[in-house]
Amino acid sequence: MSDLLVRGGNQLRGEVTPAGNKNSALPILCATLLTNETVTIKNFPDLTDVTKLIELMISMGSKIKWNKEKNILTINNSDFKNNFGDEGFPLGMRGAILLLGPLISRMKSIEVKEEIGGCSLGIRELDPHLEVFEALGAKISNNGTLKIDVKDKLKGGFLWQDYMSVTTTENFVMAAVKANGVSTMVNAASEPHVQDLCNILISMGAKIEGIGSSKLVVTGVEELHGTEFTITSDHHEITTLLALAAMTNGNIKVNNSIKEHFPLINKTFSKFNVNIKYEGDTAIVKDVEKLKIKEPYTKNLLQKLEAAPWPYFPTDLMPLMIALAVKSDGSMMFWNKLYEGGFFWIPEMIKFGAHIVMCDPHRIIVFGNKPLRAASVDAPNIIRATVALLMVALTIEGESVIKNADTIKRAHPNFIENLNKLGANLKWIN
Repeated sequence: MSDLLVRGGNQLRGEVTPAGNKNSALPILCATLLTNETVTIKNFPDLTDVTKLIELMISMGSKIKWNKEKNILTINNSDFKNNFGDEGFPLGMRGAILLLGPLISRMKSIEVKEEIGGCSLGIRELDPHLEVFEALGAKISNNGTLKIDVKDKLKGGFLWQDYMSVTTTENFVMAAVKANGVSTMVNAASEPHVQDLCNILISMGAKIEGIGSSKLVVTGVEELHGTEFTITSDHHEITTLLALAAMTNGNIKVNNSIKEHFPLINKTFSKFNVNIKYEGDTAIVKDVEKLKIKEPYTKNLLQKLEAAPWPYFPTDLMPLMIALAVKSDGSMMFWNKLYEGGFFWIPEMIKFGAHIVMCDPHRIIVFGNKPLRAASVDAPNIIRATVALLMVALTIEGESVIKNADTIKRAHPNFIENLNKLGANLKWIN
């Protein structure tokens, strides 16, 4: 594990083109297994999570060419193996759960021999995924080893999810596109990366209605074909860069910013007196005079930011807004409605001198613009929380150290290099 040395206090200025969305790359890579024809993916990000999945797919027979300089990946799965052998399906690998949807169409039977785990945010359930497969005609058994069997072919079905789960929705779509008949999911997730997955499947010949909404209707087709597709820019990275421009009183232009994804995010920025401007698809923040949390008209209430599945404010972006609040005049409540472990990293932010009260596992109050000091902090195994610690460290004069900061590499290729080009002073150590 590597530590990150941060020499803070510099204004960040310049122009950046963000990477492709990591959360799109993983399911799209899995979706290529739905055809034996060649698929070309552009704006494909070079990330550790993606690399591990690629290594697994190559070991199973996928032929992959990856031009990392041009961010183009070409894949052909015509020689992909029909089982995982004695070790069974590698569920413990991050992102591997997204292989289940396309693979039950190819393998007809999958054995999962590992126990279900989670991450620093909370336990990730397998049950909703199994409910999807059962709704589409698969048989689930568990006699020490979990087995998913498809007798002949998946068939259309109806599912109303308990909650909007991104990966469950993605597995539903990938399993349903080649099933017999019509499949419907109500309470489907609709994040930009879910939209990306649906759009590449349509370019491969799938029939999907309701993209971007909470109801998806999929009409199964016999076969899918190869395609060429460009992954959209990462709205997480775009938001980070815009926030950093505001926090450092800088001037940053972010290209390929996909304006239609940002109305609520930009509205949230306005609560901090940060106004996002656009030149075409380039988002701009420059020379923010003063970060100040806007008081609500109902004076006896705190300004509040609630995060939940899209089209709510994205939960993954909440740590970035916490960093912004730490530098702003005023107070704000943050309410993470999704993860029970979403705020366990807050004691690390407090080491910088931030004033934050933890109300319960889902809510905190930030009292902003308190005196901050350089510090050594421990990065959690949460990408955006680690980024939030980095953001605050960049605003503090002196040297801070973020220990075990490799988590950043899971989501943002060349992120540290790009920040240094904008005027930051960052260096990997150890």
